[in-house]
Amino acid sequence: MTDPATPPAQPAPTQPASVVRLGLPGGREVIHRDVAANGARFHIAELGDGPLVMLVHGFPQFWWTWRHQLTALADAGFRAVAMDLRGVGGSDRTPRGYDPANLALDITGVVRSLGEPDAALVGHDLGGYLAWTAAVMRPKLVRRLVVSSMPHPRRWRSAMLSDVKQTAAGSYIWGFQRPWLPERQLVADDGALVGRLIRDWSGPRLPDDEAVETYRTAMCIPSTAHCAIEPYRWMVRSMARPDGIQFNRRMKRPVRVPTLHLHGSLDPVLRTRSAAGSGEYVEAPYRWRLFDGLGHFPHEEDPVAFSTELVNWLKDPEPDR
Repeated sequence: MTDPATPPAQPAPTQPASVVRLGLPGGREVIHRDVAANGARFHIAELGDGPLVMLVHGFPQFWWTWRHQLTALADAGFRAVAMDLRGVGGSDRTPRGYDPANLALDITGVVRSLGEPDAALVGHDLGGYLAWTAAVMRPKLVRRLVVSSMPHPRRWRSAMLSDVKQTAAGSYIWGFQRPWLPERQLVADDGALVGRLIRDWSGPRLPDDEAVETYRTAMCIPSTAHCAIEPYRWMVRSMARPDGIQFNRRMKRPVRVPTLHLHGSLDPVLRTRSAAGSGEYVEAPYRWRLFDGLGHFPHEEDPVAFSTELVNWLKDPEPDR
């Protein structure tokens, strides 16, 4: 379900091409292309050959947040693909389809469109929420699961409703429930709020100014702010609705693929206490890794440590050790 004020359908405008089809650090050539899946068109950035690793970004970012991991995964012998979620970056802005079940089908649909039987799914923030969901809804398409900075959806819901400190930490999500004002705030002053959020949510190792400026620019692409907020509106507004209750029940099904759960110890948005314990929903090898001194964006704050942990776990034939 989307907000009644959702604008009419429109494809991604022409402006995003120069904004989101960026290169990688060190001048590495990345392949940009569009794929069709689940009734929409999705922009992907691809590097390397081998088993597929699908990278899914969170808020307020787009595929470029995985620039360091694309290189590390390709060098390690993987086909690394980072996608833009529906309504963000170079992907289509559609009038509806921003509930987590449909967004998860977007991800698994892209896996199928790439001609792969399955993928190791890596998600951060909202992308992590959707990765949990995809592993439950389409388990045959998820070979392994890696989630960063996001508890299991049932843990998230419980913490937001019952943990006063987590409720306060997620105050921005409650603020997103207002109509239109959040969109205007996100794009005001060339996306200045995006820069403040990234800096406030990071630990001492802040993303560089160039990265922050890139995210600000991408958020100002027409309709992006509205589409980026819609998933959070659904997550809150559906809590007492039949569709939200049904989704919460569906997520009782256990995750049955090996799972790596990564979190920054200084994350001010999703508290460690909220994320820890998500293993109760995993009936497979589950590994918890807490990065000391990192905030909400561990893959950007310390890309070497994050990529090393990720690659080593993906190449480990016995992840339950």
